[in-house]
Amino acid sequence: MDPGNDTQISEFVLLGLSEEPQLQPLVFGLFLSMYLITVFGSLLLILAVSSDSHLHTPMYFFLAKLSFVDICFTSTTVPKMLWNIQTQSKTITHAGCISQIFFFSVFGLMENLLLTVMAYDRLVAICHPLHYTVIMNCQLCGLLVLVSWIIGVLNSLLQSLMVLRLTFCTGMEIPHFFCEINQVVGHACSDSFLNDMVMYFGIVVLACPNVAGILYSYSKIVSSICGISSAEGKYKAFSTCASHLSIFSLFYCTVLGVYLSSAATQSSHASAVASVMYTVVTPMLNPFIYSLRNRDIKRALKRIIEVPMMYVPMFLGMKKCP
Repeated sequence: MDPGNDTQISEFVLLGLSEEPQLQPLVFGLFLSMYLITVFGSLLLILAVSSDSHLHTPMYFFLAKLSFVDICFTSTTVPKMLWNIQTQSKTITHAGCISQIFFFSVFGLMENLLLTVMAYDRLVAICHPLHYTVIMNCQLCGLLVLVSWIIGVLNSLLQSLMVLRLTFCTGMEIPHFFCEINQVVGHACSDSFLNDMVMYFGIVVLACPNVAGILYSYSKIVSSICGISSAEGKYKAFSTCASHLSIFSLFYCTVLGVYLSSAATQSSHASAVASVMYTVVTPMLNPFIYSLRNRDIKRALKRIIEVPMMYVPMFLGMKKCP
């Protein structure tokens, strides 16, 4: 690479999912729909948890935090993609790209950490039910969320600062619909060996222990459920963690599938398309998984929906009055 071509450029080019002009309206409509469903569904879940006193428990406290993170996670990437399609522009500023890397890393790691915390919550609830309220007290729940935020912000700050030290060639194109850190670092003109080491170190130190902790928690949970004598008791115990297990499987399987497929095909475009699963589809499905499999959530949502519906006949009746 000619050193004369290296400069601190002011913007990057995001190639997106498709360069076919006729597909852009379809992509725009599809992603706008998924984004609105994610935001609306997650907000409903947060409202249900906050408005129903029966849901003021550690499990639903963490669920509300996960729903908030889902909104932020998708808002980091999808609005910019929709804006680029609408304006027929593919550019993102250097500052915007670094900001996107930072916030995407924060909320992606927060999703990871909250799933681990929720697995621990289910472990205590099923394996130590008599001590659940003592162990999972308000102070501990708040501390777990606070520590998760601190870890997420510090890690993301480190990753973003490491990207800032790199230099990029003019007219650099990123074969993705957002500034994914691997793609950005991989297209840098300067040496990125230290960046790669920091990223792999972060995966080993943060991601691997989380996955191991979740798998350990569910191994203990399954062992405890198997020790329950009645079939009804087994079903009730399993139903309390089935939703979390579904979300955990969906999130990690899609992330693993993205990186395995990209490593196997060596196609950046295929990796970008596969990334849609864990960046957009998984957060969209999370509210449905919890609301459809949980009676308490469905009851709270029903009350929320019924309140405005009660005023509709009253409003119509008032309109008929002379």
